[in-house]
Parts: sequence; structure tokens; C-alpha cells
Amino acid sequence: MSDPIITVSNLGKKYRIQHQAQGQQQYTAMRDVLASKFKGWFQNRKSEIGNRKSEEDFWALKDVSFEVNRGEAVGIIGRNGAGKSTLLKVLSRITEPTKGSVRLRGRVASLLEVGTGFHNELTGRENIFLNGAILGMSRAEIRKKFDEIVAFAEVEKFLDTPVKRYSSGMYVRLAFAVAAHLEPEILIVDEVLAVGDAEFQKKCLGKMQNVASQEGRTVLFVSHQIAAVTRLCQKALWLDHGQAKDFGQADLICSEYLANDSAASGKRDWTKGRRAPGNEWVTLVSVEARAGDKTADQVGINQPIEVHMDYEVLKAGKVMIPNIHLYAEDGTLIFIAHDWFSGWRARSRVVGKYKTRFNIPGNFFSEGRITVMVAVSTYVPFEVHFVEPDVIAFTVIEVESDHTSRGDFVGHLPGIVRPLIATQTDILT
Repeated sequence: MSDPIITVSNLGKKYRIQHQAQGQQQYTAMRDVLASKFKGWFQNRKSEIGNRKSEEDFWALKDVSFEVNRGEAVGIIGRNGAGKSTLLKVLSRITEPTKGSVRLRGRVASLLEVGTGFHNELTGRENIFLNGAILGMSRAEIRKKFDEIVAFAEVEKFLDTPVKRYSSGMYVRLAFAVAAHLEPEILIVDEVLAVGDAEFQKKCLGKMQNVASQEGRTVLFVSHQIAAVTRLCQKALWLDHGQAKDFGQADLICSEYLANDSAASGKRDWTKGRRAPGNEWVTLVSVEARAGDKTADQVGINQPIEVHMDYEVLKAGKVMIPNIHLYAEDGTLIFIAHDWFSGWRARSRVVGKYKTRFNIPGNFFSEGRITVMVAVSTYVPFEVHFVEPDVIAFTVIEVESDHTSRGDFVGHLPGIVRPLIATQTDILT
């Protein structure tokens, strides 16, 4: 039986925005102001512009509905301007909705931007107690968590320093530590991983996982890092132009989002007048994923795939190594492959056109969308001639007739790769 801790029904948030008339002057240059200051032109013009502004209604959120159960971690994804931060502000009671309703059954802690809820003139120590009091905690309850917060944030030396003197990294470490450790039933986090080093990001993810899975609290997490969403969250809400495009199992929603967000197909070339990636030494001509004799926009899970990379060497004299970087849907690097075996690693290229084929066996990738980045490099001395990210993409699918490592299991199989591995089981007794 479900136990909803957050219920959002037909939520809408409207803003009134202003536009200037088409063709209207957007600003007045300083030289014009100085030239006309004795004639009053600037003030008159400013008044005229103000009177000619038009207004319209903009719906940052429109008819958004979903439920989150107690103990679930939910990722909120979407492009910039999709309404993610507006939704969190409404859920955090910072912004009033224009229509619809939000029902929260528990204490909420929010980390929406660096230093949310902090008073700049107070010290780190004082802000910890202030935030706990805002959450309705007693002084004794805050003291019980105080040492854990300080240890997590790693700001012991600066506890009695006003937070206005903190670096952005110190600020966000303490803000996250306070929000995560003061035992709210609902933790709302917006892009905290965008600030801080890799070790801090790892700590944040680990703490949020612990909050949701072991402590049974609810986490709402907005991030553009899809890999973090799929690792942390069981469910995901996809917002698009203020509306809920989809809501469900996180890995499936993220997969759909990334496939929709990428315009890349299985082939791309620069033979039709477009400026090709490269430099004075080498330029890219085309990249293609092939399955058999066809371009592989879509390929069966058990089919071998070849990535063809065509390029033109314009000047002789350098050793040039083509390489490809393959990424999973969540942005995780699957592998890098270099052309080590054709003999060109030991000798300089001559002027001419080249094709390098990278052969990938069948039953290697799991289902999902694979994105390819290509590059040509010289390694001694090291030099990158060009890098072209997201140049092509293809989708690996599985049909019922495929002989794969799935066997007769019908559920969802996670993972980036799914090799068909030979196994043997013997009776020992």
C-alpha cells in the first residue's frame, strides 16, 4: 500500500513578464545621454519606453501532478527553463502556487542555492542552530547532531567565523550538512553537486542515498547530472516547458529523456560545405556506426557494430592516432578505443584520406542509447588535433528472438554492458 508524503495536484505557477515593442530601442548609449543631457531627451525617451511596454502571462508550471511515497528518492530532470527550480520553490513554501495544491506530510529541509537559509552576519555555529530552530528542532536535538554536521562539512576551523567570509565551497558544504543531518522527513536539493570537488560530490550522493534507503526519509533531487539521478533515485519526474512529460522508474525516464534530448544519428559527415573539425594537420570527414552493410541508428543487442571514422591528413610529418569515446545514456564513459594495431603508431602520416574501423563485438552493450565522441591525437609530444563530442549516437535494442545473456528472465536488467559469458555449474556433493 502506498504511503504518499508529497501529493501535487494540478499545480500551476504563473508569472507576468514584460516585453518591449518590436524595433524599440533596448538601451540608451552613454554618449547619447551626455549629448542630450541639457535638452531633457533622455528623461522623455525613458518615459516613452516605459509607457510602451507590453505584458503577458508566462506559466512556469502548468497542470503538474504526481505523488511521492515516504522513503523514495525522486530525481527531477529537464532542460534549463523547464520549471524544475520553480517546482522546488513551491514545494519549499518559498513561492505560492497560482493554482492547484501541494500537500506535504512532514518537516521539509531545502537546499535550493548556496547559503539558502543562512544569515551572512552569523557564524557557522550560529547558523546551524538557527536552521535547526527554523525546522522546529529543540536545542538539545541540534546539539545531538552538531558534531556530525561539523565533521561532514569540514569547517571546524571556521565555525566561529561569519559565513559571509566563507568560500562558496565551504558555504555549500555547511548548508548541505545542515539540511541533511537535522532529520527532516523531506529533503529537497537543487544542483548541490554543481559546487564542490569530486570528493564532496561523492559524500553528498552517499549521504542522500543513506537518508532515503536507510533512514526512510524522502529526497527530491534536481540535477543535470543524469548519472547521479540514476544512481540515487528510484523514480524520476521529467519536466518539459513547465509540464510533467513523464513520471516513473528513474532509469527508464532518464533513458527516454536522453534519447529525446539528443539529435545525433548513426551517421554524420562534413562533405556538404560545412566546416569540418580539425586543424592545419588533419580534418574530420565523416563518422558512421554500421551494423553489417547499413548505418546503425538502431542495432540488436547481439549484433557486432563498426564505427567508421574518415579523416584527411593535410600535412605530413606527425604520428596521428584516431580514438573514439563511447558514453552510456547517463553520461558514464564506457570505454576509449585507440588505433594501436594498424602500424601507424610507429610512423608519421603522409598526406591523404584515411578510414579507421573500430570493431565492437555483439553481446557487449546493454540496452540503451550509446553516444560517440571522436578525436585524433599525437602522443609524443602530446597534442590533440580535434575533439568532436556527441558526433553520432545509436540505440541498442533487444528483441525476443535474440540469444543474449538475458535467458528467460523478463525483468529489467540494469548495467552499461551485458556480455554473453559462458558459465558452468557442477555438483560437488
